[in-house]
Amino acid sequence: VALVGLDIGFRAAHNSDLNFVQAYACCFLGYVMRSRQQLLSQIRSVSPVIAPSMLKCDFGNLHREFERLQTAGTEVLHLDVMDGHFVPNLSYGPMVIERMRQHSGAIFDAHLMISDPGRYLDEYVRVGCEAITIHLEAVPEPAGLLRAIRERGLLAGLAVNPGTGWSPAARFLDEMDLFLVMSVQPGFGGQKFIPGAISTIREARLAGGDRLLISVDGGIGKSTIAECAKAGCDLFVAGSSVFDEPCYSAAMAELRRLAMEARAAV
Repeated sequence: VALVGLDIGFRAAHNSDLNFVQAYACCFLGYVMRSRQQLLSQIRSVSPVIAPSMLKCDFGNLHREFERLQTAGTEVLHLDVMDGHFVPNLSYGPMVIERMRQHSGAIFDAHLMISDPGRYLDEYVRVGCEAITIHLEAVPEPAGLLRAIRERGLLAGLAVNPGTGWSPAARFLDEMDLFLVMSVQPGFGGQKFIPGAISTIREARLAGGDRLLISVDGGIGKSTIAECAKAGCDLFVAGSSVFDEPCYSAAMAELRRLAMEARAAV
């Protein structure tokens, strides 16, 4: 009964008090709320970051998956949200992420592959997402939504598909904290890496300097991570190259080693 009452109170205050939304999430979902600047500092301090994509996890045994990810020292978890409209596939949404949040203190990076991300923004705030990335192809004029994400104390991310590249996103540089380069067509895991992503990463790094965090998503593994690191990538979304391996710790450590060595060689 108490929980029901609290939830009613939360929903009443939901649209007018963003601090209440975030405090609710921290209290009931079991993680420490970090400011936007703290999030940026934490990611930069451990870059290059391997961010496991939960699209590839075993949803039938989430508790065990989070135990293995924690043992591996996971700093950032990548959450692929698909609506069956913007991309031809469905995945999961706030209800599942809310349960995930109870098992992890990692930074939750929500990649919204959906047609109307602004409509659901506060739901993802409520369930504990700390970085929210929207697609330029879904929101051609994203400045207002990126600012709204920042106003909630979160990292604002802008993603582009392989055929879009950096140029159309360049004018929104000052509104974003994170630029996500898709190196496969969005919608399905396990695809082959598209080499054209390298030039997009390189252009974004040249334009954004050290201020911009750059992430790459799709086909990241032992044979592709080094070139992305050389081009200037900070975060590497890894699905099959982590979850298909017998030891997540060893898989993530090896990927990070390859990225560090490639970065040092530049």
